[in-house]
Amino acid sequence: MIEILSYPFMQRALLAALLTGLIAPAIGTYVVQRRLSLLGDGLGHVALAGVGLALLTGFAPIPIAVVACVAGAVVVEVLRQRGKATGDVGLAVLFYGGLAAGVFLSGISGVGAGGLAQYLFGSLTTVTPGDVKLIAVLAVVILVTTLGLAPQLYAVSTDEEFARTQGLPVRLYNITVVSLAAITVALAMRTVGLLLVSALMVIPVAAARNLVRGFTATLLCAVGIGVATAVGGAAASFYANAAPGAFIVLLAIAVFMLSWPVSYLLRRRRAAVLPELVDDDELVTPHTITESHPHRHAPGCGHPAVQHGDHTDFIHEGHRHAVHADHYDEH
Repeated sequence: MIEILSYPFMQRALLAALLTGLIAPAIGTYVVQRRLSLLGDGLGHVALAGVGLALLTGFAPIPIAVVACVAGAVVVEVLRQRGKATGDVGLAVLFYGGLAAGVFLSGISGVGAGGLAQYLFGSLTTVTPGDVKLIAVLAVVILVTTLGLAPQLYAVSTDEEFARTQGLPVRLYNITVVSLAAITVALAMRTVGLLLVSALMVIPVAAARNLVRGFTATLLCAVGIGVATAVGGAAASFYANAAPGAFIVLLAIAVFMLSWPVSYLLRRRRAAVLPELVDDDELVTPHTITESHPHRHAPGCGHPAVQHGDHTDFIHEGHRHAVHADHYDEH
């Protein structure tokens, strides 16, 4: 490791990998919660259009890609909220429109489609000091937002109708999530590449869900896995003389696969601790509705949280309580 740090380009590469490993799972946790795991792929193609525009105009690729990516994400989210485009249609527009625009603009710029390769697959060792500074600044913005607004973003990502009943500005928070995802994708194009960035947003989150329960624990565990795989993959690729982006994603997949047997052992242990559970998702007690509740459950409220399908139950007085619209479902 000391040998790697003696090279300035590897110092920048490892720092960029560290920052990417922090922010990709941080925003990816909300993306997965909204069941938009392929959002990163669609945004990657929009970022490609931004790269093509940068090649045509002579500007730096990352800032242009960030602007293009955020604009595309906001437009699709606004159309979805107004009912003029479903999530699938919006992602299709991102996929094909962004890809076509990127190839077209790079072609008329004289660079050609081959000039997009380093952005598609990543070029971690060519990260410049200016790139690192920009990534660091925007990473701080992403982390402060995703951690500081965790309860609100979680509520909106889990149940929009319930969030509205609580007076939350759902539209604003939805746009915030997709905008942060767009920034993350654009920043990661120099580390893991636009074709692989979605994997770094989703796979650490999936692995974390196998290992821990509760949204906050999942978020922190996913960030830890993201940092470990990003930095570890970048360092290992130096010795293996392999593509850093691909190595990072393959390492993340390996962690996910290892999390399966660990998840099985943890489920057996939880079943012994919580006797009301038959297994992780089946209950022996009836499903009832409690109209009033003296305590508001939320991440960090003090009660154990258990992931149940696409939502979180909270263990309270021997029962599992789940937020549902303006009441709690009691198991």
